[in-house]
Amino acid sequence: MRPKATRNALINARAQRRDMTEAERILWRRLRRQQFLDARFRRQVPIGPYIADFACLKARLVVEIDGSQHVEAASYDAKRDAFLSREGFRVLRFWNNDITARADSVMEAIFVALDGVRLRHPPSALRAPSPSGGR
Repeated sequence: MRPKATRNALINARAQRRDMTEAERILWRRLRRQQFLDARFRRQVPIGPYIADFACLKARLVVEIDGSQHVEAASYDAKRDAFLSREGFRVLRFWNNDITARADSVMEAIFVALDGVRLRHPPSALRAPSPSGGR
């Protein structure tokens, strides 16, 4: 169970869904089309007082896309990551230019992180879809 989102976080998350950065749009197009080991991602997810760019709640995985403003916000990001970690989330961070220049590598890193989660869950918890569609 995730911590209850604050009212302010809910309002901000809605606005951020409308005003995604280009890097967020690129990654969202890829994440929403993919089904990684039966894990589904949501975008701009309020978790307590924070908003995760992308989160797979089932796998307790948060994916953050950082722009140049995060260089100055390193202490805020560390505090935020510590909160998410205490709540049982693993956080992956990528720079905007990682998404725009190397999206395939980013997707592979996310896949690897999800595959690692599978090892800590019962076999049926996270399973890759059958190539034959279950037939």
